[in-house]
Amino acid sequence: MREPASTPPLRTVRLGIRECAVERRPDGTIMLRAQGELGLYPAKITERLVDWARAAPDRPFMAERDARGGWRTITYAETLHSVRCIGAALLARDLAPDRPIAILSGNDIEHALLGLGAAYVGIPHAPISPAYSLVSSDFGKLRHVINLLTPGLVFVADGKTFGRAIDAAVPPGTEIVATRNASAKRPTTPFHDLTRGPDAAVEAAHDKVGADTIVKFLFTSGSAGMPKAVINTQRMWCANQMMLRTALAFFQDDPPVIVDWAPWHHTAGGNHDVGLVLYNGGTLYIDEGKPLPGAIEATVRNLRDVAPTWYFSVPKGFEALLPYLRSDERLRANFFSRLKVLWFAGAGIAQHVFDEMKDLAVTSCGEEILFLTGFGATETAPFALARTWRSANATNMGLPAVGMDLKLVPCAGKLEARVKGPNVTPGYWRDADLTAAAFDDEGFYRLGDAFKFADPANAGAGLLFDGRIAEDFKLATGTWVSVGPLRARLIEHFAPFMRDAVITGADRDEIGVLIFPEVEACRRLAPDLPDGATAAALVADPRVIDKFRCLLGTLAQTATGSSVRVCRAMLLDEPPSLDRGEVTDKGSINQRIVLQHRAALVEEMYGIAPLPRVIALEQGA
Repeated sequence: MREPASTPPLRTVRLGIRECAVERRPDGTIMLRAQGELGLYPAKITERLVDWARAAPDRPFMAERDARGGWRTITYAETLHSVRCIGAALLARDLAPDRPIAILSGNDIEHALLGLGAAYVGIPHAPISPAYSLVSSDFGKLRHVINLLTPGLVFVADGKTFGRAIDAAVPPGTEIVATRNASAKRPTTPFHDLTRGPDAAVEAAHDKVGADTIVKFLFTSGSAGMPKAVINTQRMWCANQMMLRTALAFFQDDPPVIVDWAPWHHTAGGNHDVGLVLYNGGTLYIDEGKPLPGAIEATVRNLRDVAPTWYFSVPKGFEALLPYLRSDERLRANFFSRLKVLWFAGAGIAQHVFDEMKDLAVTSCGEEILFLTGFGATETAPFALARTWRSANATNMGLPAVGMDLKLVPCAGKLEARVKGPNVTPGYWRDADLTAAAFDDEGFYRLGDAFKFADPANAGAGLLFDGRIAEDFKLATGTWVSVGPLRARLIEHFAPFMRDAVITGADRDEIGVLIFPEVEACRRLAPDLPDGATAAALVADPRVIDKFRCLLGTLAQTATGSSVRVCRAMLLDEPPSLDRGEVTDKGSINQRIVLQHRAALVEEMYGIAPLPRVIALEQGA
């Protein structure tokens, strides 16, 4: 990590305390708990909507781009009125936990209103990845989630766009609601029909909603198989928002303004980000952009319009934004003008990206802006750990949130993390066996991840992510390979030419890696290839291969032992498949599934006489 020659001034923000109590048990288990008590929180998230509609009725709650390119907004008062109307319409439809609402389309104001309307009267809803409807070719995951949920109502933004998915996966007789364009083959209710007016039954239903009421089902990404439906209760969401508000105390001083693309079918977008705005009376500008070529431009446009006070993205999002911040002084000035905190999550961020974002803030406004992070899961709503202090190390995940207990259990030379708190799910919908296996005998949820102390002598220095327990393996020599940290090291070393990596070597003599290349970056290594050249032609180009061979060699020079020494690699010309489960809808690689489906390539890579596309270390390297 970079150590600055001098420390720039830090933009002042109010944050929670970071003291942590530590208990060490004789069996090696370590218990961590943040000092302080979690404050009181409401029984249901819609109480905050009622409060803000009364306190700041004309403040925008959400905004999104309209057809003309301007911002369409809805205030807190307008939101509460629409939510009550929608709640009345839903009560008339015999919906319940075993007949919930399934939402197939992405982030928009109607999606938010429908979800809050359902929450207001105690009907669960389930936001489902649009990729299952629009990217998948066989609709296998969509059928799985629909069969598990048995929804009584299915909502889509556009009945025509989602028509094929509805026909393939939604049973006949299920009501379809669409904002626009009725489905070609199914009767479709216009969304507007749900907003005609509230009645007395709405408030009676709202009064019955309690902390244990299911507010939504959120599906895991499917990185370990088919997606699981995680039960999210009102208590989980409200307690988690109080934890977040305690850690990021500046939310109590100024309602947050955010420009956010994070999808609401993920807990980070739908619980964390929507929740922090609603809970603290802020404004969410829905960003239709994505951290992808051809889509990041929409994000840039929005950030030219709106100066956020808190900005979240995944590491790839910050990486995609950097060139624009680097080259556009006006964008940079607006983006950093009132920003209090940068926040990344979802994966480990490359140290050079972490450092440059902070440097650009100093260049723009003369102050360093805290670049913070945390750790959580769909099952923890998601906020579980947070780093709320300045750190030169991008991998420091912080300490448990106030109100949570963290248990670190010795496991195969690592410390497996388990958590307990009011934000932890009661289990998985319609899967008692999976629920039972997810908790230990003290009621702690097994995260499946490992952590280690940044400073073994000082627990308050925070925890470093130490990989997924299930991904690690042993070489034939008995040496353990920690896949998570090694994968992060590879991506950092091979940047910007590597999109992702799958580590190989279980029961073999040495480590190998299957590489998904970053195609656009690799094209710059072979600029004379025609624009229509296939990925196969690109990864077979000698200049591309030579670059990866060189990087493999320089990586080997830094290896401290066989557990981190990568000896061979193969460039893949076929991207990871969503339908096969090799990649989740949020872009996370499933190591196990990739190795299963590409076993022949692994055998080829370790063959006695490997083909030219196998890149191996030179003798003596």
